[in-house]
Amino acid sequence: MTLSPQWLDELRSRTTLSSLIAQSVKLTRAGREYKACCPFHNEKSPSFTVNDEKGFYHCFGCSAHGDAISWMTQQRGLSFIDAVKELADAAGMDVPAPDPRAAKRAEAAQSLRDVTEAAAHWFTDQLGGIDGTGAREYLRKRGISDEVRRRFALGFAPDSRGKLKSALSQFPEAMLVESGMLIDVDDKDTYDRFRGRLMIPIRDPRGRVIAFGGRILGAGEPKYLNSPDTPLFDKGRTLYNLDHASPASRKTERIIVVEGYMDVIALSQAGIDDVVAPLGTALTEQQIGMIWRMVPVPILCFDGDSAGQKAAMRAAMRVLPLLRPGFSLAFVALPEGQDPDDIVSAGGARALEAILDKAEPLVDHLWNYERGSAPLDTPEQRAGLKQRLGEIVSNIAHADVAAHYRENFRARYDTLFFGASRNEAAGGSRFVPGQRRKWQPDPRLLPPHGTTRTIGGSGLEGQLAEAVLAGLLRHPHKIAEHAEDLASLHLADGEAAALLESMIDAALSEQSLDREALLTILAGGRAYHRAKALLRADAMHFSFTRDAPQTSDGDDASEAPDPRAMRDLDEAIAAMIAWPEIDAALRAATERASRTLDEDSYAAQQHLRAMKAELTRRLGDLMQSDANG
Repeated sequence: MTLSPQWLDELRSRTTLSSLIAQSVKLTRAGREYKACCPFHNEKSPSFTVNDEKGFYHCFGCSAHGDAISWMTQQRGLSFIDAVKELADAAGMDVPAPDPRAAKRAEAAQSLRDVTEAAAHWFTDQLGGIDGTGAREYLRKRGISDEVRRRFALGFAPDSRGKLKSALSQFPEAMLVESGMLIDVDDKDTYDRFRGRLMIPIRDPRGRVIAFGGRILGAGEPKYLNSPDTPLFDKGRTLYNLDHASPASRKTERIIVVEGYMDVIALSQAGIDDVVAPLGTALTEQQIGMIWRMVPVPILCFDGDSAGQKAAMRAAMRVLPLLRPGFSLAFVALPEGQDPDDIVSAGGARALEAILDKAEPLVDHLWNYERGSAPLDTPEQRAGLKQRLGEIVSNIAHADVAAHYRENFRARYDTLFFGASRNEAAGGSRFVPGQRRKWQPDPRLLPPHGTTRTIGGSGLEGQLAEAVLAGLLRHPHKIAEHAEDLASLHLADGEAAALLESMIDAALSEQSLDREALLTILAGGRAYHRAKALLRADAMHFSFTRDAPQTSDGDDASEAPDPRAMRDLDEAIAAMIAWPEIDAALRAATERASRTLDEDSYAAQQHLRAMKAELTRRLGDLMQSDANG
């Protein structure tokens, strides 16, 4: 479908933002605006404002900002398209129709949702009836309250081959099979899939029932049975409790990943709602991407037994090719043989929070695992550790992240076997051209904490900022990759700063973003005209600011971006991040040198001047290489 800027503007104008936000936040009238305590961070006095005339909300505490669509994506956790559809439905607008085949699939999916919703209601009724006595007793022993039972819409499937089939007889039998409610075996009558199980509805991000997990109450296997994959449900692309956890994570800025349904339910009863679980499998790439849309570093809290720790290590290895600046995993070690349910049952939420506060970064988890996985007494065993660490680094696709892991492991290895890190013995730091690494200075060279990192609007700094913005507009997939570093910058040019902020917001709210989609999202804001001007600019001499050659049809000659342009863009971004750091450190070192007149301060000053000269030279090389290309 095509959503024009005019159509999106009409959607925003038909949506009363204060009414939308008031559905989940208590607003208080304040003149022509509304005020509230911010839903995106914890605060005691209100700094969050809603302006219906201008159509945006803004928090003066955490800088959260956006319109009605942003609210649905940031606070509700919906995708851009799902947010638009929900707002359009409320506003009485028709979303531009997709192609006929997609429309037919959407209609079929809606019919299947009617089946799953009806099944959920029936299971809930059975749990409250005579047949559900055993299931209610199981929940009582697990300490699950009636309020939590209702919150998660828990139910019960009687041990019968045909009760659900009979209860849902208003739906065609083929639809019951397609939704996963019935099993169809050749030459036999269809029969109920779930029998004699506690039923746990699985919902999509919008809270709609799409599948079920069933836990057996007596003897038998499997212990947990999930719905099969259907047009509604793909277990590798679904997370249990995402509809509740997404808004909760906006306040806590955290997501906890546990192993299963009952862990989620137990933690919710203890007051911990920012928790999700995969559906009986190791975390998939798609699930990791979904979690990263909410927080950059989720915490994995798996059981303390050997199976749980193996699952944690599988997740660690699975994430390596996906790592990018700012996005990773953290891990907590539960006492051996215990799961999150055991922890909160014995000590309440506070006991688990104390463990979560000690979560270890992915790099620590990998190092500790490999160091403890085999003896290290002989040269051969030590070489084996070095080889295993090298294999971990080789699985990291992002060059900058891989370089930092390589350096980290090398420093730990040297410290373990040689008593001191060769890295630390060398001292200092530098920007290495060609490696596209974020500058990591010696802390002794840094200015006081809190110094603003500002990119000027003129000179080489301004040219670099303009070129990077133009490159990101042409290659939007790079925005999310560098989002954390880009968000730390302050551009002195106000329009450029607004454009960068809008681009980061768009990239973090959309999993897949191309140039046209980005421009559509930007349309209507003050950054739009600056974006169009940057795309038309022809005076920038960088490989990544050129449009791809076009065919006679006007299409790009190649869908794949030029590898050299992508490398150059990575390096230009690294330079833009390093520039204000080096400038600030140089100013501090110069002031310190003039005040103390000692040799070390003078040496630091000269070191930083050399770094700045090298950075300037490398930017010239990037421009020159493009001219020669």
